[in-house]
Amino acid sequence: MTTDGLLLDTCFVLWLSAQQPVARSAVEEVTKVRKAGGSISISAMSAWEIGLLVAKGRLPYIKSPLAWFERFVKEGKAEVVGVDVELLIESSFLPGAVHNDPTDRIIIATARARNMAVVTRDRAILAYGAAGYVKTVRC
Repeated sequence: MTTDGLLLDTCFVLWLSAQQPVARSAVEEVTKVRKAGGSISISAMSAWEIGLLVAKGRLPYIKSPLAWFERFVKEGKAEVVGVDVELLIESSFLPGAVHNDPTDRIIIATARARNMAVVTRDRAILAYGAAGYVKTVRC
């Protein structure tokens, strides 16, 4: 798979941070991209999603979402990818049958615009990748 890096989906970020099992192939792909000098990125939308999950009490172990997210980014040597108007509009016009979740649409659009593969467990994103619309790595 030729990409310019990996975009970690929110679920992968949470699974890694909680030291939950992830697919060995995903860990190997992250290692391979790092060694090749590619980027490991996280969408700013993942920070928003994590904040919402904490606010709803679904991630009670995270007391300060901002501090937690910043620490994850720093320790993971990841880059946070922002969202701009062009990307938001692009997420509204993705080809094919696509995910209904707006955050996942933005993550997909980000990966497509930056030639990145999304590291995810999300079945809808993986199906979209299998259809050839975005590169994915199953975690």
